[in-house]
Amino acid sequence: MSNPAEKPEVVQLPAEPPVVTPVGNRRAAAQRVREARDRLTSTSGTRPAFDRELLRQYAQTRLSASYVVMLLVVATGLLFGFWMPPVSVAAWTCGLLCIHTAITRSCRKFLAEPPSLTATRKWRTRFVLLDLLYGLCWTAILIHPASFDAVSNTLMMFLMLLVIAVSSMLAASLPIAALAATAPVTTAIAVNFVLRGTFDNYVLALLALAAEGYFALLAHRLHSTTLATLEARAEKDALIGELEQAKSISDEARHRAEAANVAKSRFLAQMSHELRTPLNAILGFSEVMKSEIFGAHAVPVYKEYSADIHNSGVHLLNLINEILDLSRIEAGRYELNEEAVSLVHIVADCHHLLKLRASSRGITIHEVFEHGMPRIWGDERAIRQIVLNLLSNSIKFTPQGGEIWLKAGWTASGGQYLSVKDTGSGIAEDEIPIVLASFGQGSNSIKSAEQGAGLGLPIAKSLIDMHGGTFTLKSKLRIGTEVIVTFPPERVMSALAPMSEEAPPLQPEPSHRSTADEKRRARNKPIMNAGTGL
Repeated sequence: MSNPAEKPEVVQLPAEPPVVTPVGNRRAAAQRVREARDRLTSTSGTRPAFDRELLRQYAQTRLSASYVVMLLVVATGLLFGFWMPPVSVAAWTCGLLCIHTAITRSCRKFLAEPPSLTATRKWRTRFVLLDLLYGLCWTAILIHPASFDAVSNTLMMFLMLLVIAVSSMLAASLPIAALAATAPVTTAIAVNFVLRGTFDNYVLALLALAAEGYFALLAHRLHSTTLATLEARAEKDALIGELEQAKSISDEARHRAEAANVAKSRFLAQMSHELRTPLNAILGFSEVMKSEIFGAHAVPVYKEYSADIHNSGVHLLNLINEILDLSRIEAGRYELNEEAVSLVHIVADCHHLLKLRASSRGITIHEVFEHGMPRIWGDERAIRQIVLNLLSNSIKFTPQGGEIWLKAGWTASGGQYLSVKDTGSGIAEDEIPIVLASFGQGSNSIKSAEQGAGLGLPIAKSLIDMHGGTFTLKSKLRIGTEVIVTFPPERVMSALAPMSEEAPPLQPEPSHRSTADEKRRARNKPIMNAGTGL
């Protein structure tokens, strides 16, 4: 008598441990080699591509601020025209504008040329020299104040700060050029204040040097920020390139794997007939020889040999069937012939088939089924194969005198479940992913006398996945193993309640009005229409 089944505790399978690959180490080593090569071939200690990009930003900044610099030069010339001779101021203004024009033309020419390592070094030197000439030109007018009063000192400090601020911002991508443009101005102004010999002028000289240091530090920070941005952009481009390369490699590997899978499926499909035909002959003739249908053997040992041949042929046929089923499942060609089936009846039939095998090993199988469960919508052959695989595995790995529990019942969500629990040797936790893989075998399976191909559990898991259910395996060493398969509530065929409304009649009832109309038309209809054309 069967007892009500207990609700199983479904747990998730343990995740596979992450595999540590030396990809990060190879990437770090490659980056260190690339940085060392760049330091040897660069003029500023960075990558040659970064040198080119920094010069390009310098040239673009100079060109974008060319009109602002021209306005500053003209305004300074007009301001100094009130204290200095107009001819000298005009000559200075024209000279500085010519230097500025030479800088802008050089920037345009640099941007138009194709990049090269030799050209980058040449343009870097040219820009530094032009900025040095630019700073010396500013020095020429700032060291000739109108007088030595407070207004003149304030004007000189203001113009000096304005010049070094503008020059530092424009040449931030090239710090040595910014230093070449601002250092002569600051040095000349500081020396001019020191030569006057007063305490106030000493303070102004220190302020000038402090301002130069501040703007030099600011330009260096801007250069570091720009360089960090370029490095981040280069790293992003390198990662994108690596991802694209990895994607192309994975696509190619996937195409090769798909082609190999198709070739394997075709090979197995073509070889199925060639393999089964000789096996059927081997099984048939060995069965005849084992049963001694045409007479007894002269040597009794031949009968035992015939039985061994028959058993080996059956084992080989089952193995071929499992491989072909797994191949069809992996290729997506396994079709379910679904119908209304009873899970409890299928489990009971499978138990009856394997009961003799379990009894020969002294194993007791307990049935714990819930009564009154409705049918489920599924493939009977697939469900039967699931039960046979799980039950045969439990019998195989359960020692003499062990016990097996077969449970079938309801799940908490309204579906149905099947549980096969044994008192076998169990499976180690780290070997569970191995036994669920195709052709995977645990250490206990390898030590067992009845070794299989390692396809029972993968086929059962694939078949239950095709039904939309779940497959859960729980096991502990030297305690036992439990496998739980569940079918979703959508596959349970619950009984429908009777309809409350009456069904409509199959044929409509004739109405009296239509009958009277038909009689009137029949009365007015002529008996003969010959010659009338009607």
